[in-house]
Amino acid sequence: MVKHNNQIQLPHLRKKYCASSRGPLKVKLSLNKASKKKSRRLARAAKAAAIAPRPLQKLRPSVHCPTQKYSAKVRLGRGFSLRELREAGINPKFAQTIGIAVDHRRINRSVEHLQVNVDRLKEYKEKLVLFPKKRKSKPGVGLESTADECNAASQYSGTILPLVKPVPTIIMGEITEEMKSTSAVTTMKIARKETKVAGYRISVENRKKNE
Repeated sequence: MVKHNNQIQLPHLRKKYCASSRGPLKVKLSLNKASKKKSRRLARAAKAAAIAPRPLQKLRPSVHCPTQKYSAKVRLGRGFSLRELREAGINPKFAQTIGIAVDHRRINRSVEHLQVNVDRLKEYKEKLVLFPKKRKSKPGVGLESTADECNAASQYSGTILPLVKPVPTIIMGEITEEMKSTSAVTTMKIARKETKVAGYRISVENRKKNE
Protein backbone atom coordinates (compact mmCIF):
# COMPACT_ATOMS: atom_id res chain seq x y z
CA MET A 1 0.00 0.00 0.00
CA VAL A 2 1.14 3.54 -0.71
CA LYS A 3 2.31 5.44 2.32
CA HIS A 4 1.24 8.96 3.27
CA ASN A 5 -0.87 11.22 1.11
CA ASN A 6 0.29 9.89 -2.27
CA GLN A 7 -1.59 8.72 -5.33
CA ILE A 8 -2.77 5.13 -5.41
CA GLN A 9 -0.91 3.33 -8.17
CA LEU A 10 -2.83 1.68 -10.97
CA PRO A 11 -0.64 -1.08 -12.37
CA HIS A 12 -2.20 -2.66 -15.46
CA LEU A 13 -1.05 -6.21 -14.94
CA ARG A 14 -3.35 -7.68 -17.58
CA LYS A 15 -0.96 -8.41 -20.42
CA LYS A 16 -1.32 -11.97 -21.73
CA TYR A 17 2.00 -13.28 -22.94
CA CYS A 18 0.64 -16.80 -23.30
CA ALA A 19 -1.92 -18.14 -25.74
CA SER A 20 -5.42 -16.80 -25.14
CA SER A 21 -8.60 -15.95 -27.01
CA ARG A 22 -6.83 -12.87 -28.43
CA GLY A 23 -3.75 -14.87 -29.34
CA PRO A 24 -0.30 -14.56 -27.81
CA LEU A 25 1.08 -11.08 -27.26
CA LYS A 26 4.02 -10.52 -29.60
CA VAL A 27 7.01 -9.60 -27.46
CA LYS A 28 10.17 -8.52 -29.28
CA LEU A 29 13.31 -9.68 -27.54
CA SER A 30 16.83 -8.42 -28.14
CA LEU A 31 18.91 -11.47 -27.31
CA ASN A 32 21.33 -10.92 -30.18
CA LYS A 33 23.19 -7.89 -28.86
CA ALA A 34 26.43 -9.75 -28.22
CA SER A 35 26.42 -11.41 -31.64
CA LYS A 36 25.54 -8.12 -33.38
CA LYS A 37 28.41 -6.42 -31.58
CA LYS A 38 30.77 -9.10 -32.84
CA SER A 39 29.44 -8.90 -36.41
CA ARG A 40 29.87 -5.12 -36.46
CA ARG A 41 33.45 -5.47 -35.25
CA LEU A 42 34.23 -8.04 -37.92
CA ALA A 43 32.61 -5.87 -40.59
CA ARG A 44 34.78 -2.91 -39.56
CA ALA A 45 37.89 -5.07 -39.65
CA ALA A 46 36.98 -6.42 -43.11
CA LYS A 47 36.35 -2.91 -44.45
CA ALA A 48 39.64 -1.65 -43.00
CA ALA A 49 41.50 -4.53 -44.65
CA ALA A 50 39.78 -3.88 -47.98
CA ILE A 51 40.64 -0.17 -48.14
CA ALA A 52 44.13 -0.42 -46.58
CA PRO A 53 46.32 1.60 -46.23
CA ARG A 54 43.58 4.24 -46.24
CA PRO A 55 42.13 5.02 -42.77
CA LEU A 56 38.70 3.74 -41.88
CA GLN A 57 37.38 7.11 -40.71
CA LYS A 58 37.33 10.52 -42.38
CA LEU A 59 38.53 13.90 -41.21
CA ARG A 60 35.66 15.78 -39.54
CA PRO A 61 35.38 19.49 -38.68
CA SER A 62 35.09 21.04 -35.26
CA VAL A 63 31.59 22.45 -34.71
CA HIS A 64 29.49 23.91 -31.89
CA CYS A 65 26.35 22.09 -30.78
CA PRO A 66 22.99 23.72 -31.66
CA THR A 67 20.69 25.61 -29.26
CA GLN A 68 21.77 28.07 -26.60
CA LYS A 69 21.94 25.38 -23.94
CA TYR A 70 24.68 23.33 -25.64
CA SER A 71 26.33 26.00 -27.82
CA ALA A 72 29.43 26.08 -25.62
CA LYS A 73 30.13 22.40 -26.29
CA VAL A 74 32.47 21.57 -29.20
CA ARG A 75 32.24 18.26 -31.06
CA LEU A 76 33.06 16.71 -34.43
CA GLY A 77 30.64 17.68 -37.21
CA ARG A 78 29.43 16.07 -40.42
CA GLY A 79 31.79 17.67 -42.93
CA PHE A 80 33.77 20.75 -43.87
CA SER A 81 32.01 23.64 -45.58
CA LEU A 82 32.91 24.79 -49.08
CA ARG A 83 34.31 28.05 -47.70
CA GLU A 84 36.66 26.22 -45.34
CA LEU A 85 37.96 24.06 -48.18
CA ARG A 86 38.43 27.13 -50.37
CA GLU A 87 40.38 28.91 -47.63
CA ALA A 88 42.63 25.85 -47.24
CA GLY A 89 43.15 25.59 -51.02
CA ILE A 90 41.48 22.19 -51.50
CA ASN A 91 38.97 21.34 -54.21
CA PRO A 92 35.75 19.87 -52.69
CA LYS A 93 35.64 16.97 -55.17
CA PHE A 94 39.31 16.23 -54.61
CA ALA A 95 38.81 16.45 -50.82
CA GLN A 96 36.35 13.54 -50.90
CA THR A 97 38.98 11.33 -52.51
CA ILE A 98 41.63 11.94 -49.82
CA GLY A 99 39.54 11.19 -46.75
CA ILE A 100 38.01 14.61 -46.00
CA ALA A 101 34.29 14.78 -45.24
CA VAL A 102 32.46 17.55 -47.14
CA ASP A 103 29.09 19.09 -46.19
CA HIS A 104 27.88 21.56 -48.80
CA ARG A 105 24.98 22.68 -46.56
CA ARG A 106 27.12 24.05 -43.73
CA ILE A 107 27.48 27.83 -43.49
CA ASN A 108 30.22 29.53 -41.49
CA ARG A 109 28.91 32.24 -39.18
CA SER A 110 32.04 32.74 -37.07
CA VAL A 111 35.42 33.87 -38.37
CA GLU A 112 37.22 32.39 -35.37
CA HIS A 113 35.78 28.91 -35.84
CA LEU A 114 36.33 29.14 -39.58
CA GLN A 115 40.03 29.63 -38.92
CA VAL A 116 40.05 26.65 -36.53
CA ASN A 117 38.77 24.31 -39.24
CA VAL A 118 41.10 25.80 -41.85
CA ASP A 119 44.01 25.05 -39.51
CA ARG A 120 42.72 21.47 -39.14
CA LEU A 121 42.74 21.06 -42.92
CA LYS A 122 46.24 22.49 -43.23
CA GLU A 123 47.52 20.20 -40.47
CA TYR A 124 45.91 17.24 -42.23
CA LYS A 125 47.59 18.21 -45.50
CA GLU A 126 50.99 18.28 -43.80
CA LYS A 127 50.54 14.79 -42.29
CA LEU A 128 48.84 13.28 -45.36
CA VAL A 129 50.63 10.49 -47.25
CA LEU A 130 49.03 10.47 -50.71
CA PHE A 131 49.72 7.52 -52.98
CA PRO A 132 49.92 8.62 -56.63
CA LYS A 133 47.83 6.81 -59.23
CA LYS A 134 50.85 6.30 -61.45
CA ARG A 135 54.39 6.44 -60.15
CA LYS A 136 56.66 8.67 -62.22
CA SER A 137 60.40 9.12 -62.20
CA LYS A 138 59.99 12.62 -60.78
CA PRO A 139 59.11 13.16 -57.11
CA GLY A 140 55.50 13.75 -56.11
CA VAL A 141 53.82 16.91 -57.31
CA GLY A 142 51.55 18.85 -54.94
CA LEU A 143 50.20 16.58 -52.21
CA GLU A 144 51.68 13.38 -53.68
CA SER A 145 54.23 11.66 -51.46
CA THR A 146 57.55 10.18 -52.41
CA ALA A 147 58.22 6.45 -52.78
CA ASP A 148 59.99 6.25 -49.42
CA GLU A 149 57.06 7.90 -47.61
CA CYS A 150 54.59 5.54 -49.29
CA ASN A 151 56.63 2.48 -48.32
CA ALA A 152 56.85 3.63 -44.69
CA ALA A 153 53.12 4.46 -44.45
CA SER A 154 50.81 2.40 -42.28
CA GLN A 155 47.05 2.36 -41.81
CA TYR A 156 45.84 4.87 -39.22
CA SER A 157 43.22 3.63 -36.77
CA GLY A 158 40.94 5.72 -34.61
CA THR A 159 39.64 9.27 -34.88
CA ILE A 160 41.68 11.46 -37.22
CA LEU A 161 42.92 14.62 -35.44
CA PRO A 162 40.72 14.19 -32.33
CA LEU A 163 39.61 17.28 -30.46
CA VAL A 164 41.73 18.13 -27.46
CA LYS A 165 39.80 19.53 -24.53
CA PRO A 166 41.52 22.49 -22.86
CA VAL A 167 42.70 21.73 -19.34
CA PRO A 168 41.40 24.37 -16.89
CA THR A 169 44.17 26.00 -14.94
CA ILE A 170 43.83 27.74 -11.61
CA ILE A 171 45.73 31.01 -11.33
CA MET A 172 46.73 31.72 -7.76
CA GLY A 173 46.76 35.39 -6.79
CA GLU A 174 48.20 37.22 -3.84
CA ILE A 175 45.86 38.68 -1.23
CA THR A 176 46.68 42.36 -0.76
CA GLU A 177 46.01 44.58 2.22
CA GLU A 178 43.30 46.40 0.29
CA MET A 179 41.45 43.10 -0.19
CA LYS A 180 41.71 42.34 3.50
CA SER A 181 40.37 45.74 4.52
CA THR A 182 37.46 45.63 2.06
CA SER A 183 34.31 43.75 3.03
CA ALA A 184 32.27 42.50 0.09
CA VAL A 185 29.19 41.86 2.25
CA THR A 186 29.19 45.42 3.58
CA THR A 187 29.61 46.86 0.09
CA MET A 188 26.66 44.79 -1.19
CA LYS A 189 24.46 45.82 1.73
CA ILE A 190 25.23 49.52 1.19
CA ALA A 191 24.57 49.22 -2.55
CA ARG A 192 21.26 47.44 -1.87
CA LYS A 193 20.24 50.12 0.62
CA GLU A 194 21.19 52.94 -1.77
CA THR A 195 19.13 51.35 -4.54
CA LYS A 196 16.19 50.97 -2.19
CA VAL A 197 16.10 54.64 -1.15
CA ALA A 198 17.17 56.11 -4.52
CA GLY A 199 13.58 56.77 -5.61
CA TYR A 200 12.69 58.43 -2.30
CA ARG A 201 15.73 60.75 -2.50
CA ILE A 202 14.85 61.77 -6.08
CA SER A 203 11.30 62.59 -5.02
CA VAL A 204 12.59 64.71 -2.10
CA GLU A 205 14.90 66.67 -4.43
CA ASN A 206 12.07 67.29 -6.90
CA ARG A 207 9.82 68.48 -4.06
CA LYS A 208 12.48 70.97 -2.91
CA LYS A 209 12.92 72.30 -6.44
CA ASN A 210 9.18 72.89 -6.82
CA GLU A 211 9.03 74.74 -3.54
